[in-house]
Amino acid sequence: MNIDTPLLDQVAVPSDLRKLSDDKLPLLAKELRDEMLDAVSVTGGHLGAGLGVVELTIALHHVFDTPHDRIVWDVGHQCYPHKILTGRRDRIRTLRKEDGLSGFTKRSESEFDPFGAAHSSTSISAGLGMSEAAKLSGVPRNVVSVIGDGSITAGMAYEAMNNAGGLDARQIVILNDNDMSIAPPTGAMSHYLARLVSGKTYLTIRETAKHINEKLPEFIANKARKTEEYARGFWTGGTLFEELGFYYVGPIDGHNLDVLLPILRNVRDIEHGPILVHVVTEKGKGYAPAEGASDKLHAVARFNVVTGEQTKSVPNAPSYTKVFGQSLVEEAHDDDKIVGISAAMPGGTGIDIFQEAFPERTYDVGIAEQHAVTFAAGLASEGYKPFCAIYSTFLQRAYDQVVHDVSIQQLPVRFPIDRAGYVGADGSTHAGSFDIAYLSCLPGFTVMAAADEAELKHMVATAVAHDSGPISFRYPRGEGVGVELPDRGQILPIGKGRITRHGSKVALLSFGSRHADCMAAAEELEDFGLSTTVADARFAKPLDTDLVEQLARHHEVLITVEEGSTGGFGALVLHHLAGNGLLDHGLKIRTLTMPDKFVDQMSPERMIEEAGLDCRGIVHSVFSALGRVDAQPATA
Repeated sequence: MNIDTPLLDQVAVPSDLRKLSDDKLPLLAKELRDEMLDAVSVTGGHLGAGLGVVELTIALHHVFDTPHDRIVWDVGHQCYPHKILTGRRDRIRTLRKEDGLSGFTKRSESEFDPFGAAHSSTSISAGLGMSEAAKLSGVPRNVVSVIGDGSITAGMAYEAMNNAGGLDARQIVILNDNDMSIAPPTGAMSHYLARLVSGKTYLTIRETAKHINEKLPEFIANKARKTEEYARGFWTGGTLFEELGFYYVGPIDGHNLDVLLPILRNVRDIEHGPILVHVVTEKGKGYAPAEGASDKLHAVARFNVVTGEQTKSVPNAPSYTKVFGQSLVEEAHDDDKIVGISAAMPGGTGIDIFQEAFPERTYDVGIAEQHAVTFAAGLASEGYKPFCAIYSTFLQRAYDQVVHDVSIQQLPVRFPIDRAGYVGADGSTHAGSFDIAYLSCLPGFTVMAAADEAELKHMVATAVAHDSGPISFRYPRGEGVGVELPDRGQILPIGKGRITRHGSKVALLSFGSRHADCMAAAEELEDFGLSTTVADARFAKPLDTDLVEQLARHHEVLITVEEGSTGGFGALVLHHLAGNGLLDHGLKIRTLTMPDKFVDQMSPERMIEEAGLDCRGIVHSVFSALGRVDAQPATA
């Protein structure tokens, strides 16, 4: 290789990286970190996590024979350095853009992404499946699952480790711990011990001791076994993982390649069951603005590399998330039974606003949505009013708990559902597509959606007052539409919508975030001589059947509009109309939903446009129903 050429320019794929000598890798790490910083400053995205795993990423691809060996990144927040090293550097500045690279690992994007991710705590389960597949196929293969200290709090990770331990599977788990630091003396001792206990000599001694123990009287064998466990637990803290059947190595400095490389080679080469390597890294490593930020610049907009200052637009209206958080605080001042719950997303859900006002009534349970929902059910069973705030896409992870622990028992858990609908650059994995459908099918569940930020305030107040069963209210990502906010939310009559514009020929019935587009479409339809009614359903369940029947009986065309999947609000409307014979008299009805496919990353506006849920798409749907494809405005 040309010594005058930057090392990163010499590494197109990991096989090039494996040609470099160990002493060249620190320089490669600097170049890789600089390249990632420059790219994310242009695209925005997840920054801090990737900066923290630069050395670890290099070490993994240097030691393991990827893509034959599998590296499974949990969540994928940290995968940008991996993408740069695996043949995607030329496209790295298309991250999170339409027709560009995904912000997460994605099987269809590269053979170096053996498993797609974006939701947490899946890597150990997926890696175990790959490891067993290799064993069943007789293929010698290393499988490495890289999971963070946040993701490993989820129960699924422990279920997988318990299974791996029971199978004595050939699996390597890297615990990327960026929530602690190692003081120099302790770090040096930890590194020495990690190299020692990951080596073949120690393993041989340990296995020999086990065989000897089997021959000893039980009381002596127990003493010997406890002594070894105590010693290892004292030095390494590995007892918990060993109880699950994993051989524990660490903690080690994840930024020190002189330490990482020999330990990874040791665990690669030994014949042993599941192994966990505890690696300590610093989120935001090597970039001062990230190291100094409270969130380590976890997720950023475009930014100035020199100063770290992010380019953010000035909002025209408060965000829905902020309106929810402030509204909940207002209600909680008068009701000491209100409790806020988050699953590791207090800032993203607005629960952090509640936490500032009522820290003793706020619970962040970590990445544990299942637990969050049943925990909320327990609070509700004792007369409290839990607001379990979870993104639509993450509430999917707790669906059994929603059904079994909340809905069947008719417990009044309140579900504020943020990020309902399209979310833009995070693509299909984070889109809030399915909550209308998967909650509306549950008996006794009240399902609401806010048309604007004022309606959101009303729905918070309504949820506080609702004690007869579970209730949800959904709202989109981003800022509101700019309506005037009331001083205090009003309690809405359950199951009753509202008419916001009166007409006679066309009826547009919206559920949630597309109401403003329906109003704009009605204005345009008037120009074509089509008198248009606009109604805001407010409730998918219980459905306002009087409103639906009124619209169906007195209009030629009825269009339902929702930013959700098929099988949701529109299906409920059709079900009611069909069951009551209201589709037998020439009514022209269309249901506008998200398309029946997963949509990759692009701007939210483009997603809405592509789905036909914007003003233009609604107008086109009306013309299609009327057979007036080439219609011209009445004033033309």
